[in-house]
Amino acid sequence: MRVFHRQDNVPTNSCILLASLEEAVAYPRGSIALGFCDTCGFVSNVAFEQRLTEYSGRYEETQGFSRTFSAFHRDLATRLIERHGLRGKRILEIGCGKGEFLALLAELGDNHGVGFDPGYREGRLPGLSGAGVEFVKDFYSEKYADVEGDFVCCKMTLEHIHGTADFLGMVRRAIGDRPDVVVFFQVPEATRILRDCALEDIYYEHCSYFSPGSVGRLFRRSGFEVLHLATEYSDQYLTIEAKPSCGSPQPVAPEEDDLAALRSYVAGFPEKFAAKVNAWRQRVGAAAASGRKPVLWGSGSKAVAFLTTLGLREQIEYVVDINPHRQGFFLPVTGQEILAPAALRAYRPDLVIVMNPVYRDEVVGDLDAMGLRPEVCTL
Repeated sequence: MRVFHRQDNVPTNSCILLASLEEAVAYPRGSIALGFCDTCGFVSNVAFEQRLTEYSGRYEETQGFSRTFSAFHRDLATRLIERHGLRGKRILEIGCGKGEFLALLAELGDNHGVGFDPGYREGRLPGLSGAGVEFVKDFYSEKYADVEGDFVCCKMTLEHIHGTADFLGMVRRAIGDRPDVVVFFQVPEATRILRDCALEDIYYEHCSYFSPGSVGRLFRRSGFEVLHLATEYSDQYLTIEAKPSCGSPQPVAPEEDDLAALRSYVAGFPEKFAAKVNAWRQRVGAAAASGRKPVLWGSGSKAVAFLTTLGLREQIEYVVDINPHRQGFFLPVTGQEILAPAALRAYRPDLVIVMNPVYRDEVVGDLDAMGLRPEVCTL
C-alpha cells in the first residue's frame, strides 16, 4: 500500500472517559500512516497497533442523546425491518455499543436481539424498554459462532478492525449454509473523507476506511452477494446489505466504479490537508487573539481529531456535549474539560464550532433556547 498521509503523537483512543487533566494530557499516543491500495481502493492505517486501543466500560461513544441522530436511528431501523421482513426474528449485532439500535430493532419488529460489545453498560437504554434483548460484554469471535441470527448487524465497527477480510470471513463462516441470512454493515464513507479532506474523521481507532467500491469488493471476496449499497446521514455513512453468495456472477453497481476518483483524491490529499489545517489554525487563533471565546460543540472523536491535528490547547478552553455521561471528563492529549451545554449561559462563547454539520440546526436551537447568539460554524 502507498502511504499518502502521516500523523504522529495522536491519542490512541478518542472516546475514553478521562477523569483528570493530568491523565488526559499524559494519555498514550500512536502514529497514523494512511496507505492506499491502488488495486481495490482500500485505505488503512498501516502503523496501527491493536494493543494500544481500549474498548471497555469507559469507552463512551453513543450519539443517542441527539434528537437528530435518534430520528435517523429510528428511521433506519424501520426501513431495515420493512425491507427484510424482520418480525419475530432473531437479530445478532456485533459491536452494539450501548444497545440503542438493537433495542430499536427488537421493539419495532417484535424481534429478539443478542448484542456483543465489551463497552456495553447496563441501564443505558433511555426511552426504550430493552425487553427482548440480551448483551454479551465481549468482542464477537469464533467462540460465539453457535449464536445464530436471522439478521446480522454491525454498525460503525468494521472501521475499527485492522484485519477486515479475516473478520468478515469469520462472520461468513458463522452463517454457514443458511442462505437467507442477511447482514447489514455501516461504516464511515471514505470517499467524502478523502475528497473533502475531512481531517476530523481521521483518528487512531479508525484503522480501516471504505468507499462503495472497496466495501463491495471486500464483501464479494468474502463470499457475500451485495443486495443494497447506499450512503446515509448526509453521505457520512456507507451502508451495505448482503447475503451468502450462491456462486453465480453478480452485477456491480455503478457507484462501485470509483478507483479513478479515489486515486485522484489520494494524490491531492497532502496539499489539501495542509491548507485546511492552516486555515483552521488561523481562524481559531485570530478569534482567541482578539479576545473572542471559541468553544467546540461535540466532544467525541471528531473533536479529538480536530484539536490534536491542529495542536489547539489554550486557544479553546472548553468543549460541550449533550451526552451527560461525558460531562466532567477531559479530552485526551489536549485536555479540554467537557461541559454540559447549560454551562455556556455563564461562559457566553463568541464562537461555537459544531463538529458535525448534521447537528447545526439542533445546536442553534439549543443555543437560542438559552438566549445565546454566538457565531456558529461547522467543520
